[in-house]
Amino acid sequence: MSGTTTGQDVVSTPLTDDELVQCRRYMGYPAMGGINSGQQSWRFFQVYGFNEWRMRNLAPDECVQARTFLTQCQTLETAIMGASDNLDTDQAAVWHHNRSEVQDRFGLYNRWRRQLCAFLGVPPGPGLRPANRITI
Repeated sequence: MSGTTTGQDVVSTPLTDDELVQCRRYMGYPAMGGINSGQQSWRFFQVYGFNEWRMRNLAPDECVQARTFLTQCQTLETAIMGASDNLDTDQAAVWHHNRSEVQDRFGLYNRWRRQLCAFLGVPPGPGLRPANRITI
């Protein structure tokens, strides 16, 4: 991730704007939009506002853990994209393609995304919930 710092800085620095964007995305929350837009919809939803407050006020050690989750989610997401290279091959010589590879990778990826939500104490966002689930 371009916004992730390394070394000792990781311990004491808050999440960068890029990391906040990735956090929201991995947690299933929509883009926040421009600060000056006047239409900051997340402010009108208690969970969204709490999520923003939590991400921006992590203790230094919590920032390290959040970055670990972000790095793992990015790695798993990239692996899903790479798995598409094998979708056209079922068998090559003795090699057999795992037909459920993409589904298995998505399951692992979504598990880490939910763990990030649990770590931050925020329910998964709309993008991480089943499409047929209605929340009131």
